[in-house]
Amino acid sequence: MIDTVLRSLGLGESNPGVCGVEWSDSPGGAEVASINPATGRALGRVRMGSIADYGRVADEARAAFEGWRKVPAPARGEVIRQFGQALRERKRELGLLVTLESGKIRSEGEGEVQEMIDMCDFAVGLSRQLHGLTIASERPGHRMIEQWHPIGPVGIITAFNFPVAVWAWNAAVAAVCGDSTVWKPSPETPLTAVAVQKIAHEIARANGCPGVFALCAGDVEIGEAIANDVRLPLVSATGSCRMGRSMARAVAGRLGRSLLELGGNNAVIVTPRADLDLALRAVVFAAVGTAGQRCTTLRRLILHESIAAPFLERLKRAYASIKIGDPWEDGVLMGPLINERAVGVMMAALDAARSQGGTILQGGHRLDRPGFFVESTIVRADPSMPIVGEETFAPILYAMTYRDLDEALAIQNGVEQGLASAIFTDSVVESERFLSAEGSDCGIANVNIGTSGAEIGGAFGGEKATGGGREAGSDSWKAYMRRQTCTINGGKDLPLAQGVRFEISDGR
Repeated sequence: MIDTVLRSLGLGESNPGVCGVEWSDSPGGAEVASINPATGRALGRVRMGSIADYGRVADEARAAFEGWRKVPAPARGEVIRQFGQALRERKRELGLLVTLESGKIRSEGEGEVQEMIDMCDFAVGLSRQLHGLTIASERPGHRMIEQWHPIGPVGIITAFNFPVAVWAWNAAVAAVCGDSTVWKPSPETPLTAVAVQKIAHEIARANGCPGVFALCAGDVEIGEAIANDVRLPLVSATGSCRMGRSMARAVAGRLGRSLLELGGNNAVIVTPRADLDLALRAVVFAAVGTAGQRCTTLRRLILHESIAAPFLERLKRAYASIKIGDPWEDGVLMGPLINERAVGVMMAALDAARSQGGTILQGGHRLDRPGFFVESTIVRADPSMPIVGEETFAPILYAMTYRDLDEALAIQNGVEQGLASAIFTDSVVESERFLSAEGSDCGIANVNIGTSGAEIGGAFGGEKATGGGREAGSDSWKAYMRRQTCTINGGKDLPLAQGVRFEISDGR
């Protein structure tokens, strides 16, 4: 199975991880193994890029941008349409590779490829809607307009949990906006990046625009180079809050722009007026899907005290029914964590929860089998426990209670992150309060659906330590462009704004 999927995507035992105008046959970085987290064994190897490789790729991306920005936006959209079609043709194989390399179950692996396809469709439509404004001028005979131009090469740093979809969120929109991109994928999932880059590079070369999509796989030093590179006016980075703070300082230090998608310590409030059957299904997927390794994973369950005991009993039974195993097998709902370190972090968090007064209600163990498998875990907790305020990238759900909605909102908003949130209620009053300015402080606020599974039509991102970035839908395209205000004088006079008078004489 593994050899077949690798061959179908043009991958071998050892693969170059650097591509600009052309693929580099001998990158200068280390060769790393891509590990299947379900087995602990290598899928294949990728030859990483060095700083010198990165410099060459960035130069080529800059040169590609200078030509690409002149291409009409609808024509740029046609290139993305072709890319989306190529992804459709390879969806099954790419989805399986995502599963093998990141540990997602098959439907989630194929769902990630579908998200790339959806982004391409979105970007193609957007390519005919990059619009400015006409603004009324206070000066007679004058006209003001606001227009948008491509910003330049964009650095894209992605994480292992969505190894290719987040790149597409950025790259598809950046491309139709007229930008080239330089991609640094996670070292945990380099094979999927190489596979997708092969497709993107093939499409770009066939359309006479090689270098518009560039790749430089590497470690921290490549990320630091992207952050400090004045050739990249915008850097989009996905990862931890700690990484984001470092990235933001570096990019801001050179007066560049950063688009950050960082941690989420997401909460669901379940009120006495909720449809508890609906809430239960949503909670389980949001907390257990992707083995708790989504930035939108549900980590804090805030239950009204009147329903907490029976709801938790049902939740424990639902957790016990979850099939954990090889993620490519039918019926499996939860695969492994990404690596050994992730297992250690989860176990350390559970130790901290116990020492701080928490009680494990369900799960809490590592499975005795190859790979990095753990049990999905429910912890009875108090919001004052320090560990509850931290984001542990694992399937740990902290359950706590509240008495009134004010208290529930205070608990939800009382962490540094602000990505995703949800309330389950059939009360219009409660839902409207949750969505009001004094309600959820998150970038995503849902009613009667969970925290995971955002659609690409809405802008994705969060507030506070989540970084403030927005990707995908709405007007997020503006992040990839520079705004220009233009005033045109169509008359013979030169009136000044605000009624300023400045009379001169040329001596005649």
